Amino acid sequence: MPDGQHTATREVIAADIGGTHARFAIAGIENGQVVSLGDPCTLRVADYDTLKEAWRAFGQRIGRSLPGQAAIALACPIQGDVLTMANNPWTVVPADLPRDLDIDPPLLLNDFEAVAHAIASLHSSCLPHLCGPDRPLPKNGTIVAIGPGTGLGTASIIRRDGRTLVCGAEGGHMGFSPFNDFEDRLLDRLRTVHGRVSAERIISGPGIIPLCAQLSEENGEAWRDLDDKQLWTLALEGHDRVTREGMARFCQALGGFAGDMALAHCATAVVVAGGLGKRLMDVLPTSDFGERFIAKGRFECMMRKIPVRMIRYPEPGLFGAASALAQQPATGNTLKT
Repeated sequence: MPDGQHTATREVIAADIGGTHARFAIAGIENGQVVSLGDPCTLRVADYDTLKEAWRAFGQRIGRSLPGQAAIALACPIQGDVLTMANNPWTVVPADLPRDLDIDPPLLLNDFEAVAHAIASLHSSCLPHLCGPDRPLPKNGTIVAIGPGTGLGTASIIRRDGRTLVCGAEGGHMGFSPFNDFEDRLLDRLRTVHGRVSAERIISGPGIIPLCAQLSEENGEAWRDLDDKQLWTLALEGHDRVTREGMARFCQALGGFAGDMALAHCATAVVVAGGLGKRLMDVLPTSDFGERFIAKGRFECMMRKIPVRMIRYPEPGLFGAASALAQQPATGNTLKT
């Protein structure tokens, strides 16, 4: 940009719609970057019947006119005339959003694609080391992002000669690949319930339930009918043996899946994100994640050379959605009143 020229800051809405929560914030973007991100408004999806109702509640909570431009990250593939969320009951019709939300046609992207945009834009200080070589994300190559939460998100960041391309994916819905006898038995257990068993059935927040159920059965212990939030709380507290072992098995499975994704993409780096990834930030480095990540037979030497990092940022989905929109051509900054 020539000296003396300055692009005014645009206000936009960033939204991150997941399986459990819908998050909204006002972001400021300028010169292709996010320069500010307001306090997030977090709503429970279960409390609203539609995105329109949650959007209206967000506007009421912040008590001001909303910008007319928006980036909306959704936990589903962004394909077709009707978008069906993977882990919540909402459906979204893209053509109806300008009318329903009183905005310009929004930028729609997969929720984990938004997280990948955040990874591509955040400073290295927000990406602490997990395992492998402790070096920054490479300037060239493919960076794989994975994130366990309500589901299991995946995306890739492709860097070539100063250019960056972010691609969403649905890797969490690939078939689960067992590594040992315990995971064979777990897979058999889940097949009786689901038929086909995706990686997400185990490597996600709810995955702690079948893991602990299998461990309880094999240890001859009575199964406690607890939900995944209660089981994760017990696991992270560290006093309960079954949930602690379930968490250890989870970290192993996550490491194996991360390594498979890295191998599939010939990745030059991997980043673990997701709501559950954030909760496990202090657990993963001392778990068997790294051992399972590299356990790829003839490719073990190659796997050892791949840096694996985590993400430490309060709302990467919101930041990433805003970042993706910042890189789109400007169309003005309309305020809806």
